[in-house]
Amino acid sequence: MNDDTIDVHAVRALVEADPGALLVDVRTPAEYESSHIPGSVNLPLQRVDAHLERIVTGAGGRLVLVCQSGSRARQCRDKLAAAGLRDTVVMNGGMNAWEAQGSPVVRGRQRWSLERQVRLVAGSVVLASVLASLLWPPAVAVAGVIGAGLTFAAITDTCAMGMALARLPHNQPRNHVDIEDSLERIAARR
Repeated sequence: MNDDTIDVHAVRALVEADPGALLVDVRTPAEYESSHIPGSVNLPLQRVDAHLERIVTGAGGRLVLVCQSGSRARQCRDKLAAAGLRDTVVMNGGMNAWEAQGSPVVRGRQRWSLERQVRLVAGSVVLASVLASLLWPPAVAVAGVIGAGLTFAAITDTCAMGMALARLPHNQPRNHVDIEDSLERIAARR
C-alpha cells in the first residue's frame, strides 16, 4: 500500500472511528444503486470533469475514492490531483474487495457490474464472429477488432464499451443521482 491507496481494513477502521468520513463512490448511478457502502456519496466518474473546480475548491478533509475494482477510482484520483486536490486515496480492490471482506453494504436493485457486462458482450461478439467465419471467413476480422479494442482498453485503462453499456436503459438507476447533494457533502467536510 502506498500513500495513494488504502485497504478495506483501514477504510472500515476509518469509518468506525469517524462515521462522518467521506467515501466517494465514482461508479455509475445504477451500480451505486445496486450496492454501496453505507454513508458513501455517489459522484460518477463521467460527471467529475464538469464539477472539477467545485470539487477541488470545496473539498475538505481526505476523500476515499471507491469504484468496483479500483480502476475508475484511480482515474478520478489522477484528475483531482492534476487539478490540485492531493488529499485523496483509492480503496484497493473497490467494492469487490469490500464485499469479499463481508463489510456492510446497502443493497438495491441488482444488476450485473459493467465489467461483467463488457465480458459478456465482448465474448459473445468474438464467439459469434468466429462461428460466422466458418461460413464466411472474413467475419473473423470482427473478433480481431474486439481483441484490439480490449487491448487498447487495458493499455489506456479506459473502456469505450463499458461507457456505451452504462448508457443503456437497464443500467440507468430508478432515482437519478443528486450531484448537488454529493457536492455539498464533499464541501461540508471543511
